[in-house]
Amino acid sequence: MTPRLGSWIVPHPEGIYVKPADAWVDPSQEKPRALVTHGHADHARSGHGKVWATPETLAIMGIRYGTQPDNPVQYGETVRLGEVDVSFVPAGHVLGSAQILLEYRGERVVVSGDYKRRPDPTCEPFAVTPCDIFITEATFALPVFRHPDTGAEVEKLLTRLDSEPDRSVLVGAYALGKAQRVVKELRERGHDAPIYYHGAMERLCNLYEELGVGLGELRPVAEATKADMAGHIVICPPGALNDRWSRRLPDPITAMASGWMRVRARARQRNVELPLIISDHADWDELTQTIREVAPKEVWITHGREDALKHWCLTHQIKARELNLVGREEEDD
Repeated sequence: MTPRLGSWIVPHPEGIYVKPADAWVDPSQEKPRALVTHGHADHARSGHGKVWATPETLAIMGIRYGTQPDNPVQYGETVRLGEVDVSFVPAGHVLGSAQILLEYRGERVVVSGDYKRRPDPTCEPFAVTPCDIFITEATFALPVFRHPDTGAEVEKLLTRLDSEPDRSVLVGAYALGKAQRVVKELRERGHDAPIYYHGAMERLCNLYEELGVGLGELRPVAEATKADMAGHIVICPPGALNDRWSRRLPDPITAMASGWMRVRARARQRNVELPLIISDHADWDELTQTIREVAPKEVWITHGREDALKHWCLTHQIKARELNLVGREEEDD
């Protein structure tokens, strides 16, 4: 009897186990051997015995968890674990993010981690990698989620800043990936003025600079006055948008950069005056486009609206299944 396609890849609630490599992909619990797609906390955890990841992801894990560099794998490099050839391919999500290509006895499985298809000046673009099984996220897997042009959203931010020069614009953005991307997108559009940041952003912004992603002049809010920050952009974690910390700013216009800003109720819940639909995940069209381009025999779906994407696959004669992995943390939308 012919083994089922992908029988050597076993999904568990805490991650994906690759049997012939005796290793786990993005495990949420401590494991002896882990392959990590990127540095966000719902994919990269501390406490594993050995970790294989891109050098940038290992550096991010070092900042976040104090871990030491382990087994760096460059994009395009292949390492052998047990009987499996393992390669890391750009995912376009955040700096160092990777899809993990697993090859075993003629079968090719790609674990996408999180990914996006839009250009991002802070990371390598997504690389289409044909395979037999494509394991995809489904964060924005509903037709309502069609992200607008990133440049247009950044222009909205700059227009609002220029229209009220006595105020600051306070942008909520996740500390890893989104904050640096917003800063870099502003720089790419000629905004060379100092940008102020919440203290929680400092270590990761410094790391991005060390890894070659120039962010221009950044200044800590803690060392500035209200007068200093008038007419400037301030970046903070989403949780700081409406807390006491923000009172030190000059009458801030509250903004948030997130794919969820497409949902008006989410913006209202956070008291967001200027929603910016800027996501680090693929939208509906990009998810379906990617599946077409990868051309897998099967699609395995996780983290989001698995049901909707599975239905789309089945209507296009693509075999699909939902995985029951642990839920994601909203840290990178």
